Amino acid sequence: MGLSGIIEGSLPIGGLSSSASVIICFLSALCKVNDIHMEPMELILTAKAAENQYVGVSCGKLDQSCEVLSKRNHLLYLDTKDDSYELIPTSEAMKSYKIGIFFSGLERSLKNSKYNLRQDECKAAAYALMGYADLNYGTFAEARLRDVPYEVFVAYKDRLPELWCRRAEHFYSEFARAEKGAELWRKGDLEGYGQLVFESGQSSIYSYECGCDELKKLYEIMRETDGIYGGRFSGAEFKGCCMALIDPDKVEDIEAKVTEKYLKAFPGLEGKYSFYVCESADGVRV
Repeated sequence: MGLSGIIEGSLPIGGLSSSASVIICFLSALCKVNDIHMEPMELILTAKAAENQYVGVSCGKLDQSCEVLSKRNHLLYLDTKDDSYELIPTSEAMKSYKIGIFFSGLERSLKNSKYNLRQDECKAAAYALMGYADLNYGTFAEARLRDVPYEVFVAYKDRLPELWCRRAEHFYSEFARAEKGAELWRKGDLEGYGQLVFESGQSSIYSYECGCDELKKLYEIMRETDGIYGGRFSGAEFKGCCMALIDPDKVEDIEAKVTEKYLKAFPGLEGKYSFYVCESADGVRV
């Protein structure tokens, strides 16, 4: 049985895992009307296959996993290699926070961005490193930096083309930040966690080389704004949104300062740029 549906939402389109959200939503509804039960990982992988094989985006399963597995007031700590995950509750010792969404005013299509190219550059770096280290490897499509020990990267990184080396640097530093971030969240260290998010944004700009001028400017403004604990590009990072963990008591000041500075830099985006405040929520439900 098919279905007809209407999509409504209060957040902007672009840069907020919106494609994964729509696919997961329709897939869940389709299962509901046909009395089909899908386990969480079946739902995640089916949605991923739709993006990979139909839309043509070489994405992983992070966005889909967040849509399905997340829980309100918890941090999802996910290992996409074996699909193990942990929901880390927000510590009672942690300062209160909300999530600020800064929409650049620019929508984007991942299929036509450099998203797929960055995937290929990471695969190329992994394939080359495995060859230099005489590691067992399969096809190019199967190559993953996750399967290359960091020690191998350190030993052979000087042999890589500069661009491939920078892409790999981004991967390994992001991996380390994810592990450290989980520990800081457990401790309730919001400032420390936020600093890691800022560092992630910096690496995305300089090592992974993604983001447009507008998103980079938003990132710079966020770093200079009191009351923002940490922030970076969201989604696939070439256009769309920036997100930030913000002090609830300073929302109005944050909105005013970021908006003023951003529109001063890009006055043509007035009426398109927007700011939202939200909180974490449970995953998909029908």
